[in-house]
Amino acid sequence: MRNRRCARIARDDKRGWVVKRRERTRKLIELGGLVAKAGLVELTDDDRAVIFGLLVEGAAKLRGEHREEVQTLWRRRGKRAFDESSID
Repeated sequence: MRNRRCARIARDDKRGWVVKRRERTRKLIELGGLVAKAGLVELTDDDRAVIFGLLVEGAAKLRGEHREEVQTLWRRRGKRAFDESSID
């Protein structure tokens, strides 16, 4: 009973730093879900260095002179992938 009460109190905590931490945690979990949804975990055998390398490469492309074109292409691919996965 004590653990449940502590969990309920933690869930209902409205202090600013707690709310921000909870929002950040949710965002990180969602981003990790995107990595999994893209199939990167299976394709790399859960090799985090490879996954991180892919992300670093993507960030480098977004810092390049063709940022807008790359971002537009990736946005279209992402939307298409979301639409296709929602059919399953």
